[in-house]
Amino acid sequence: MTVTLADVAARARVSPATVSRVLNGNYPVAASTRERVLRAVDELDYVLNGPASSLAAATSDLVGILVNDISDPFFGIMAGAVQSEIGGPEGMGRAGGEKLAVVCNTGGLAERELTYLTLLQRQRAAAVVLTGGALEDPEHTAAMSAKLAKLTRAGTRVVLCGRPPMPGPDGAADDHPAPAVLAFDNRGGARRLTEHLLALGHRRVGYVAGPPGRTTTRDRLEGHREALAAVGLATSAQERLTVHGTYSRGSGFDAARELLRRDPELTAIVAANDTVALGVCAALRDQGRRVPEDISVAGFDDLPFSVDAAPALTTVRLPLFEAAARAGRLAMGKEAPPPGGIATVEAELMVRGSTARPNG
Repeated sequence: MTVTLADVAARARVSPATVSRVLNGNYPVAASTRERVLRAVDELDYVLNGPASSLAAATSDLVGILVNDISDPFFGIMAGAVQSEIGGPEGMGRAGGEKLAVVCNTGGLAERELTYLTLLQRQRAAAVVLTGGALEDPEHTAAMSAKLAKLTRAGTRVVLCGRPPMPGPDGAADDHPAPAVLAFDNRGGARRLTEHLLALGHRRVGYVAGPPGRTTTRDRLEGHREALAAVGLATSAQERLTVHGTYSRGSGFDAARELLRRDPELTAIVAANDTVALGVCAALRDQGRRVPEDISVAGFDDLPFSVDAAPALTTVRLPLFEAAARAGRLAMGKEAPPPGGIATVEAELMVRGSTARPNG
């Protein structure tokens, strides 16, 4: 049975005119109302009547790039790399040639992530690239799996870059093409980074983790703790010397102060990413501690500023531009998917001046 505008209005508990305003985007509508209407559109699989309905099995020249925070260099690099591969005569879409890339800034919010995917589905996006770690919430994961299945069944190419594979809808196999996955080796990279510090002789090592409930945070923290456990350091000590925060300089600054309060004799601090590591270094300078003479500091990602820090930052390099450019080629059909649909993007340890043997 064909779903009508009135059906959507009834599900969303609004008038048909309000549904029309939301879908056409030509009239201001309260954010909560807009979200309710888009959720109803998604749940009912509503497709506009008229000219848009003739495109139901087609794709547009629109490509969506989802990022958590476009002001973060990590996501800015990846968004730019994906866009560099969009367009050209071999690209996909109804018209060929250049494509319109839309960067969707989710702020790491589950509801906004789903809303953007609903809007991209309604626009029959040619491709969608999701970057960075995923939220670890069973309800959200199930909703994302269902949404990505709808997109791929409608002909949209979906690529996950920096995310682990997702389960099929309701945990069951489906006949839709699975998204291509370029998964970062966050766990292996974090383990090698901490092994480097342990090999230098460090045993009192603090860790500034990212926000809880994200795959990147979990994987990097688990890799760090695997290395510590391998040399017999107690789990309780590891937990006491772990502080969670956002992936920001301010978070690193505050976390370093807290770690030093918990253990003034720390000889090394590992940060969840390079931006956090800069905040750690600032907090240490503020307390008269030298890097690395008094405390070694290490980061993750190898963002462009890392080599220019003073001292240059020991970190783990993820080839962000190269991986995201590959994601763009996969999204545009310029490159065949990896075997099994999943490829691991290796992480490389970059040893620089911010780490050294413990003093004394």
